[in-house]
Amino acid sequence: MTLFKVCLADNGSEFSNPKAIEYDRQGNLRPRIFYCDPSAPYQKGSAERNHEFIRMFIPKGTDLEHYTHDDINLMMNHINSYVRESLGNKSPYEMFTFLYGQEIADLLQCHLIPPQEVTLSPSIFRREVQL
Repeated sequence: MTLFKVCLADNGSEFSNPKAIEYDRQGNLRPRIFYCDPSAPYQKGSAERNHEFIRMFIPKGTDLEHYTHDDINLMMNHINSYVRESLGNKSPYEMFTFLYGQEIADLLQCHLIPPQEVTLSPSIFRREVQL
């Protein structure tokens, strides 16, 4: 089963080598990458809203080197546990587990944060991130 069939990207330098993204080291095709037009955030749908949420934790231009994998997982678990009107007052986490199951969510280290504990600020990090 292929979980992610496509990757929608902007024209940022981190996406400048599509072959390295689309193919693994053995030459097997992974998800295809498609570039959105400049100044057309509507082409990436709700991904733009997630970028806004991420910026609540990590300001644009901040070096991510100081964040651990656990920091990023924690941040994304809070973001993905936040209920969205656009999802019928469900969270992205709830929609994901409905579509793909709890086992896949667990493999991806996705966890539901109880609604009353969701925090959309850097205060969730247990230590001060050195910037």
